[in-house]
Amino acid sequence: MTRLWNDPADFADEMVDGFVRAHGRWVRRVTGGVARSTQSADPSVSLVIGGGSGHYPAFAGLVGPGLAHGAAMGNLFASPSAHQVESVARAADQGRGILFSYGNYAGDVLHFNAAQDALREAGIDCRTVTVTDDIFSAKPHEREKRRGIAGDLTVFKTAGAAAASGFSLDDVERIARTANDRTRSMGVAFTGCTLPGADEPLFTVPEGRMAIGLGIHGEPGIDETDIPTANELAELFVSRLLDDAEIPENVTVDGARVVPILNGLGSVKSEELFVVYARIAELLDERGLTVVDPQVGEFCTSFDMAGASLTLFWLDDELEQLWSAPADTPAYRTGNVDSTALTTVTTEDAAESDELPDADEASANVAARIAELLAVVRDVVDENVAELGRIDAIAGDGDHGIGMQRGTVAAAGTAASLAEKRAGAASLLARSGDAWSDRAGGTSGALWGVILRTIGEHLGDAGRPDAATISAGVSHAARAVMDYGKAVIGDKTMVDALVPFADELRRAVDAGSTLTEAWTGAARAATEAADATADLLPAMGRARSHGEKALGVRDPGAVSFALITTRIAAELGR
Repeated sequence: MTRLWNDPADFADEMVDGFVRAHGRWVRRVTGGVARSTQSADPSVSLVIGGGSGHYPAFAGLVGPGLAHGAAMGNLFASPSAHQVESVARAADQGRGILFSYGNYAGDVLHFNAAQDALREAGIDCRTVTVTDDIFSAKPHEREKRRGIAGDLTVFKTAGAAAASGFSLDDVERIARTANDRTRSMGVAFTGCTLPGADEPLFTVPEGRMAIGLGIHGEPGIDETDIPTANELAELFVSRLLDDAEIPENVTVDGARVVPILNGLGSVKSEELFVVYARIAELLDERGLTVVDPQVGEFCTSFDMAGASLTLFWLDDELEQLWSAPADTPAYRTGNVDSTALTTVTTEDAAESDELPDADEASANVAARIAELLAVVRDVVDENVAELGRIDAIAGDGDHGIGMQRGTVAAAGTAASLAEKRAGAASLLARSGDAWSDRAGGTSGALWGVILRTIGEHLGDAGRPDAATISAGVSHAARAVMDYGKAVIGDKTMVDALVPFADELRRAVDAGSTLTEAWTGAARAATEAADATADLLPAMGRARSHGEKALGVRDPGAVSFALITTRIAAELGR
């Protein structure tokens, strides 16, 4: 288990502080993560990577000359928010465009895409290549749905080298896509991982068994088998990765050149990995492959998870040259980077304005009441955090409760501070939504940020809104969530509770009910809809790859939404 922390809620922030203090030669802290502390005389395309914290050396450990220019760092196992991604990208931008690259997880996609849209509106050319190397997370004909695990190193390294070589944004993007297309990985685990302060791991593996096809966020494996010997594990890795369906197009195995990356996930020792790699090397040789620059160590971890993954990176001449190019980062170094050509970055992170828009007395009073309700939301999530985590762990990664807890604490704290400053309703909701999104990360953080901001836009910073205005704000929020997350009714997500809530609220308000009466009935509709998600198969998010494991289990996002609206109904009725 993870043993060393102060306050678990501060772990990620304190970890970044220590990382930057230890590695100031390479990185500087910026809002949302880290960026390079040096720059070359000639500007280049900027490679911005990122994801949740807890995977070191991914992602911050790969920032430096020859590799990434910045890393957006979310909370533990939670994607960075759009605001954090945009901030890191602006700090890393050199005027030649930005390539975003990250693992293909729903929360990351939502946040990085939102940041990309904002930057494009500001005139900055941005592209995205998601990493989809995990062969167990989707079938070969659905490779675009696969998640990214340790294979992100091959994409980041070659794209970073292309940028350092002066390639255009078009060509850096092309290299990253080609590297991703030629990378395959699979992972196994013997035990789950435990987040700082947690009493239990995010998932467990029965004694004497091994989970196959796990993710790196605590998602359980797709399959299970008895614990093999080191040689048997090597044979499992190689046989699955050299399956005909997994060989990249236009690659002939016999005579191909390949980089093998044997990655430890946190608790498997290097000595054990070397024993496994000895047999991997033999098997690759037997298949006629030429091994180039093998990597054995920790490249993408998952706290204290006992497990390993194997990645095969199929080279062509261009990729091999870029893979071998010099790089100098805190966690990955190869070749000889000319440090004399680098200068220290002296620009500071741009300060964000604290100035609030004007608000009248009526709106400030409404905002104060909203702050009280957000404190109630914080409390109900805190009371149910363990249960939300439990149901999420069955087919997901088990961190929904923790993420909701982080987000609601941040939102409630921000709201209380803004209420003291007499902010208006729209301003309080927008900034509280940003705080929720920043601290929670992940899909739920993004969507709750959308909900609060959208409702706030309808309330404004002037006057006291009536029930019809509030109902309209909720309806628009439901539509905004579906547009943003692309989920629909039946996908087994929060949308399955959100839409019935919004529909019933609007129906009751239109029929003349008071806000309290309408909200109470809508909360009942949300609860019934959340309970009904137990009969659905997931079509979105991390639970999608676990299929029937999710049957009989309610969706945690729908459940948390129902709990929140129900508690607010009780508060409105007082």
